[in-house]
Amino acid sequence: MASSQETGILDEAEHRRQLRRAVVAGGIGTAIEWYDFFLYSTITGLVFARLYFPQSDPFVGTLEAFGVYAVGFLARPIGAAIFGHYGDRLGRKAALIATLLLMGVATFLVALVPGYDRIGIWGAVLLTFLRFIQGIGVGGEWGGSVLLSMEWARSNQHRGFIASWPQFGVPAGLFLANLAVLGASAISGDQFLTWGWRIPFLLSIVLIAVGLYIRLGILETPVFVRLVAERRVERAPVAAVLRSHPREILLTALCRMAEQAPFYLFTAFVFAYGTGMLHLSRDFLLTAVLGAAMLSFLSIPLFGHLSDRLGRKKVYMAGAALTGVYGFAYFALLDTRVAGLVAVAIVLSLIPHDMMYGPQAALIAESFPGRLRYSGASLGYQLSSLIAGGPAPLIAAALLSRYHSAAPITIFILACSLISLAATAMLEDYTNKDISGD
Repeated sequence: MASSQETGILDEAEHRRQLRRAVVAGGIGTAIEWYDFFLYSTITGLVFARLYFPQSDPFVGTLEAFGVYAVGFLARPIGAAIFGHYGDRLGRKAALIATLLLMGVATFLVALVPGYDRIGIWGAVLLTFLRFIQGIGVGGEWGGSVLLSMEWARSNQHRGFIASWPQFGVPAGLFLANLAVLGASAISGDQFLTWGWRIPFLLSIVLIAVGLYIRLGILETPVFVRLVAERRVERAPVAAVLRSHPREILLTALCRMAEQAPFYLFTAFVFAYGTGMLHLSRDFLLTAVLGAAMLSFLSIPLFGHLSDRLGRKKVYMAGAALTGVYGFAYFALLDTRVAGLVAVAIVLSLIPHDMMYGPQAALIAESFPGRLRYSGASLGYQLSSLIAGGPAPLIAAALLSRYHSAAPITIFILACSLISLAATAMLEDYTNKDISGD
């Protein structure tokens, strides 16, 4: 006799229990993976230029370090294609366990890479390879975590709120990463550049064990179980979604420009700009970004909830417009070098981002049918890393090196916002539509 999970039929109490477990598993697992990814981002701005490119001019070294950093973003669409295929073929759960292991091992190994003084340029080569593996892992993570939560939701009115909880993993991961770096800085002091920065990478192995334990205990989503029961699983989902939904993939990638590019300026490039250009304290910047992450704990689910009430596109486009304006205020406040004003700029910087990031999971995932959803949502989401997230710190560093001013960076942020507004306006809004049976 088939089990209730195999038939896709669960009583209401059991369904609610599985929904809670899926939301927790998605949120915690995503937090752990983003801890790994953001840890690399934070350390790039603080350490890697000096440790792995010591013979370069400081600005050139920063460009080289962010070039290695960008490799992780180049790999993310590859991870989206690989795990999108298996997530739509074999299930959301199996793909998520694989991404967690891949990401964790790569992050742990970063701690063991010797500096330029030990193995020369091979240190940067090893970093590049491990960053690429990180990118593949995180490229497959997001789509599965979102679907794990959203596909357990029965009510059309709560998908935005439920799908926002895996998004909650981003500020949680950012918070943990900056907290770990701050703690390592306090422990190691003047030895931070020598060995202190390696501690947070070593700690990632403990977090991976926790995430793996949680994810092994969850059930497959009802949507995928139904697809299997009805024999509607696509044999080549990536090819199918590229063939049937190219417009949605392109638009969901472009709609992230205002969210993705400024986010990595506000959370990664700020360390290079703040310490190198403004001569601000490393620990002060880390603490300010911690404050921004803590505020996001509240704002991401809040804006996900508001998208259920007001519509995904309305909330999302308001965030995109506000981001374009905030870029000017952000750098103006940073350039004052007044501690209080700098702290306000950094702490508030993620609010416009969260207005987009809260509704974003549902906005993107709802744009694709269930049998192609892991592949389509992952590709749309991760392709933006090629055009926004990865190049953003590199573009900002290049603009700063040439013009010695943040003004061109603010124009770059505004351009990203305008692109997002146009792309989001062309997406269909599925806020109140039933997508459980597609």
